[in-house]
Amino acid sequence: MKRRSIATRLAPLGAALILTACGGAIADEYVIEEQPYALETVQGQEVLRVILTEAAVEHVGIETALGEQRGPNLVVPYEAVYIDSHGEFWVYTNPETLVYVRAPIEIVEETSTEAILADGPPAGTQVVTVGVPELYGAEKEFGT
Repeated sequence: MKRRSIATRLAPLGAALILTACGGAIADEYVIEEQPYALETVQGQEVLRVILTEAAVEHVGIETALGEQRGPNLVVPYEAVYIDSHGEFWVYTNPETLVYVRAPIEIVEETSTEAILADGPPAGTQVVTVGVPELYGAEKEFGT
């Protein structure tokens, strides 16, 4: 008769204890009490307005900067530039509190810190510099 070690005999018990300690029942589900964003159509455009809650803005850490006019061109921080999967360039504008709208841009020159635009939002427009991928994900409803 072959003798089994104590570890071999206790392995099924250990596995059962580990599996039961993994957590809740299958019926448990994650419920979002307050949706962190809402989407609205923009008249005559294919982009959506992303409206965040104050908590979402704080959680993501959204930061903005002013686009400034330099000669004939608008200059924005390079962190504001987003390149989509089609190779098109965008910035997210912040036209009002908690509201973000993607705007197409045309870059004529770039440095390590700035994008010089031939076309884009008007000078003095707030553009998002931190949180751009999260806004794009919300607009495209990734993960929902």
